[in-house]
Amino acid sequence: MRSVGAAVILILFACFPARADFMNALAAYDAGAYGVAFTEWRRLAEHGDVDAQVALAGLYEAGLGAPRDDRRAAHWYRTAAERGHVIARLNIGDFYSRGRGVGLDRVRAWYWLDLAASAGSVWARKRRDEVAARMTPDQIRQAEAMASRH
Repeated sequence: MRSVGAAVILILFACFPARADFMNALAAYDAGAYGVAFTEWRRLAEHGDVDAQVALAGLYEAGLGAPRDDRRAAHWYRTAAERGHVIARLNIGDFYSRGRGVGLDRVRAWYWLDLAASAGSVWARKRRDEVAARMTPDQIRQAEAMASRH
């Protein structure tokens, strides 16, 4: 039975080579080979893999495998967020709330955090409410209008 499971995994990796490449990069990351993970995730991210986009953003954010670059981290978080990735939405919302890699923009922060909260992220809901406490009623209306158009 084990050989059947292994065969299924091998078939899946053969059918989805990008997933195998992602997992290889994850293994490199776990082993501390951040440069290898960075190179592989960047290639996948540039080809539209949203999980790799989030992983690459995290490497830029932490300065692992490449110099820390909040602007590039924000770019990749926003790219994945626009494609519906919940963690990316949470992270780009947090970046906007702090002005990290992007201009400080509480309206956009609330918008992205609200989208992540709507997908069930408790942390995003908490962060959204913290951001809202620093917003004017007009800014909250603007953010709600943006979210309603999504």
